[in-house]
Amino acid sequence: MPSSPNSILKVGLVQQHAFNDKEKSLSISEQGLRHLAAQGCELAMLQELHATQYFCQTEDTDLFDLAEPIDGPTSQRLSALAYELNMVIVGSIFEKRAPGLYHNTAVVFEKDGSLAGTYRKMHIPDDPGFYEKFYFTPGDATFNDGRSGFSPIETSVGKLGVLVCWDQWYPEAARLMALAGADILLYPTAIGWDPRDEADEQARQKDAWTLIQRAHAVANGLPVMVANRVGHETDPSGQSEGIQFWGGSFIAGPQGELLQHAGEDACVLVATIDKQRTEDTRRIWPYFRDRRIDAYGDLTKRHLTP
Repeated sequence: MPSSPNSILKVGLVQQHAFNDKEKSLSISEQGLRHLAAQGCELAMLQELHATQYFCQTEDTDLFDLAEPIDGPTSQRLSALAYELNMVIVGSIFEKRAPGLYHNTAVVFEKDGSLAGTYRKMHIPDDPGFYEKFYFTPGDATFNDGRSGFSPIETSVGKLGVLVCWDQWYPEAARLMALAGADILLYPTAIGWDPRDEADEQARQKDAWTLIQRAHAVANGLPVMVANRVGHETDPSGQSEGIQFWGGSFIAGPQGELLQHAGEDACVLVATIDKQRTEDTRRIWPYFRDRRIDAYGDLTKRHLTP
């Protein structure tokens, strides 16, 4: 099927270092966003928790002071940039929802600066160096208005299936976003190596991370955008060697093909995607037609053995 002008979309993402100084981090984010706007991007994405270093390497109650409400300073800055640059922006905040209730939240701003929607990270890890359960409450499975926690965010550039980092390993999350009509899957991310790991193990981890997300593109016939951070960030507790964030951000098409792929240095990526290709791809690979929805009930169980 021929593409229409409305199906063609230039998108971009920022892969950056982050610092404990929010102003410094956000200035770098802003510089990247301005660079993307100058290249004609209508949609831009920042990495997970881009306003600070990745503070979840240790458990420290004082770090809750980093959190902001949805309409706090970080969101206000991104809103102003979305309006000035006439660009839909996907950002990330450590959200204070209520006293003692915090989330890892993606915020999406429309071209006019209005808040198009939010997504609160659903899958929360708790591993050495990634103690996120200490800080983040999982997003609501269902909202008061009946929407699923895996609901795409409606924008002028399409329905954005925004997920966050650890969510990227779960095919269920990608599929639910696709079933709800997402045009693109977007993953703001903060992931890296333990510097003590062997080089072969590091390579396996990074390859698996890229592969699983490209597989989401294939299985759902959707383009995928992934923005990761870069650089070494020390463990404030001194109990580990810190994390070496591996970058590797990428933009893939609906058959998993890499349109742009970053290395381990700070950069921006720009690609042109054609949303019409989702329809074209699903016609030749009709996974949605052939799904056996009558046979998948056990997927809602924790395990199938006693």
